[in-house]
Amino acid sequence: MSRVGKKPIPLPPGVKLKMGDTLEVEGPKGKLTVPIPVGIKLEQKDSTLHVVRESDAYAALHGLTRALTSNAVVGVSEGFKRELDIVGIGYNAEVKGRTIVFKLGYSHLIEFLLPVGVDAVVEKNTHIVLSSHDRQLLGQTAANVRMLRPPEPYKQKGIRYTGEALRKKVGKAGAGGKK
Repeated sequence: MSRVGKKPIPLPPGVKLKMGDTLEVEGPKGKLTVPIPVGIKLEQKDSTLHVVRESDAYAALHGLTRALTSNAVVGVSEGFKRELDIVGIGYNAEVKGRTIVFKLGYSHLIEFLLPVGVDAVVEKNTHIVLSSHDRQLLGQTAANVRMLRPPEPYKQKGIRYTGEALRKKVGKAGAGGKK
């Protein structure tokens, strides 16, 4: 039984839908396309959208389609944000047009080109706010930025998601040698 698939999707004002083999969702923040698999139907009642499956064989696709559709509706109406923090002495970032320039302790600067549809703001040189209407693209971009310098387990320096809990490893116990 798909509990996710049964939840209706509220449609905010200003969001337009065009149904066919794919669902095209258009709103103030942009336009997204969601594939509709065989065996799944979309029904619009008043200001809500219901995802209906033909039989229990399509249960997995039912919840997936509902989640992707909901993400598209929320994305084009409100948008999504992902925040990252840069931790480390001398580590920082700045935005130059569609590029984020990082200083991450390497011998060179790292230039990260933002994909179309993702915007970035750097606050206090160490806090990055990525925003987009496409949740999947935003998550992948945030993961790519984090991989430039993942947090290391000993001093915890690097790029991390805001609020991410990290496990800290204990370093060597003694540096004096044997007695």
